[in-house]
Amino acid sequence: MRKLSMDDLNRESVEEFKNKKKIPLVLVLDNVRSLNNVGSVFRTADAFMVEKVYLCGITGKPPHRDIEKTALGATESVDWEHVPDTLALVKALKAQGYKIGSVEQAENSVKLNDFQPEAGQKYALVLGNEVFGVEQDVINHSDFVLEIPQFGTKHSLNISVATGVVVWDFLSKILAGQQ
Repeated sequence: MRKLSMDDLNRESVEEFKNKKKIPLVLVLDNVRSLNNVGSVFRTADAFMVEKVYLCGITGKPPHRDIEKTALGATESVDWEHVPDTLALVKALKAQGYKIGSVEQAENSVKLNDFQPEAGQKYALVLGNEVFGVEQDVINHSDFVLEIPQFGTKHSLNISVATGVVVWDFLSKILAGQQ
């Protein structure tokens, strides 16, 4: 086996990527404090063809060197928008036909392994602050809460890790449904 070079990977240009069809998923960052986490979410969004990233409340926004350090240019390829109020955005997305899912540990949550996206449905997944998680008002307006099953002693994941797990699971189920 030989490790692939950057030339072997034949990466698309930013313009080609922007014109490509995305998965029916937007990510909503609810008051995320760490700029490195924001950058990592951008990179994950690029890798898995997420439609858009919304940066809400105190969540940092590009251009910023700490975001770029982990985004590695994904702030240029992924559509994004800053919105001051997470709850107002959630209500607007619902009005546009998105199903809202908060990624959180909550009563009556759906375990990620049991979640099955509906074909043709648009989704918005809300990921919360590193300390406080998703705001309760946002959870109250969510259509469902997704919980990543965990078996260790910490019972929490970094937001950038949680984003990768949830988005990969979502994409893999969408792709499996297309076969």
